Amino acid sequence: MAGAGALAGRAAIVTGGARGIGAAVSALLAARGASVAVADNGASIDGRVQDPSVARDFAAGPGGSAAADWNAVIRNNLAGAYYPTAAATPAMRAQAKAGRGGADGPGWGRIVNVVSTAAWIGNYGQASYAAAKGGLAALTRVTALDMARAGVTCNAVAPFARSRVTEAIAPANDRQARYKDKALTVPADPVARFVGYLCAPAAHSVTGQFFGVRGREVFVFGQPRPAARAVAGPEGWDDDALAPAVDSGLRPHFAPLETDLEVFDTDPVL
Repeated sequence: MAGAGALAGRAAIVTGGARGIGAAVSALLAARGASVAVADNGASIDGRVQDPSVARDFAAGPGGSAAADWNAVIRNNLAGAYYPTAAATPAMRAQAKAGRGGADGPGWGRIVNVVSTAAWIGNYGQASYAAAKGGLAALTRVTALDMARAGVTCNAVAPFARSRVTEAIAPANDRQARYKDKALTVPADPVARFVGYLCAPAAHSVTGQFFGVRGREVFVFGQPRPAARAVAGPEGWDDDALAPAVDSGLRPHFAPLETDLEVFDTDPVL
């Protein structure tokens, strides 16, 4: 079990790390011995307003393990993760070539992207946010593939916890209103704990995966793969054959058109 000192000698960059879930992650990594750079420009949810004092105030808090680095953050949810990844991965590769961690060790370098189930399930009025997080999910997979030989892992975590984003949800119906009420009771600490696990030696072989954390629940999400297929005859498809082939062979495997709030409309385990 990872604990104090488990990440001594390691360095971490936590984007959006001065508030909410990011702050919980920053604090946990620092408590386990990592040197933490908090990259947070204090942006509003839509990215239009920035407040650098958010990162400064957090870095000045108890512990003294964090340093502000808000200028390195790009407002956009996707670019803000891409640029630190692009900057850090060459150094991670170089450390792998230098044998850091021992030739037979688990390898080092951990990348954890915070995504959202809105990326692959969707929600009303969240086209830009879902698109950014969907791109981040794709970036997670590509980074995991590109860095596997260096022993660097890259995973994504979809958090279910009270945050500014949760508080800003505008329910479209009574069912979503009930979901929001329950979501606001979920703390951020379990998300931070799972991120800490992904950063620990025990998770050295866990990479390219999408997880969800909600209170005491941890989910692993399936990723798109062919679920069914329909094959035309030698003459190919015609209009008369294609529609019934889709209806009989593919339609039973269609994903329902529902939001992520509806999919997770169950009581969290706290």
